Amino acid sequence: MRRWFTSPAVRPFWLLVMLVVLWDVTIRLAKIPPYLIPPPLAVAKQLFAEWPMLWRETLPTLYATLGGFALSALIGVPIAMWIAYSRLVESFVYPLLVFSQSVPKVAIAPLFVVWFGFGIVPKVIAAFLLGFFPVVVATVQGFKSVEADVIDLARSTGANPLKVFLKFRLPTALPSIFSGLKVSVTLAVVGAVVGEFVGSNSGIGYVLQKANGTFDLPLMFAALVILSMVGVLLFLVIELIERWLMPWHASQRIDVQLAA
Repeated sequence: MRRWFTSPAVRPFWLLVMLVVLWDVTIRLAKIPPYLIPPPLAVAKQLFAEWPMLWRETLPTLYATLGGFALSALIGVPIAMWIAYSRLVESFVYPLLVFSQSVPKVAIAPLFVVWFGFGIVPKVIAAFLLGFFPVVVATVQGFKSVEADVIDLARSTGANPLKVFLKFRLPTALPSIFSGLKVSVTLAVVGAVVGEFVGSNSGIGYVLQKANGTFDLPLMFAALVILSMVGVLLFLVIELIERWLMPWHASQRIDVQLAA
């Protein structure tokens, strides 16, 4: 039983409990009024009372997040491979991608509403724009980290380009690719909410706007808790897929040793 309480998988839970206790104690000692920061109990009550509504509004945000993240992976990885394999493409495309990240997404999100209406498409695009760049950067770094001597050795043994890619380039790049995907999926949640802020009548972003308009801070904090849970769960899903695809990687072996 003691080993279960001290296991690495449970440690974040105890840290979360400590933070909630610290939150409650700080409010009591500093006598912070509820209209500034609600106590954890008020947020928990609102979370349970409004759970059916919050769950219903979570689904549109989740759909937009998954759509934007899927586009980030499906488009970002091939473009990153293209950049990594061609210096000419890198010199043209990479600076444009960096420039695109300097444009605030909140500033251009209203354009998506004008062009595509108030449906899910603007939210998916906003999620894609936030999640796309980390995938590209991490994937480029991963494919560029392949040692040239290893590729030359593989070619000298008669390996064709496809075999070199599957046996050497891709396994070397996978850790970086998954690092980018884990960052991307959390940013996609933010992008979906940004799209909902601009123009939407559903989703957690809409709930946050409505709660802000009525100064319902417990509901606002409850919505933020839901968003955090969505981001954490999606991150864990990507991490589980990473462990399933890369049991041979050093990071996974270190995790096993720590768990033991």
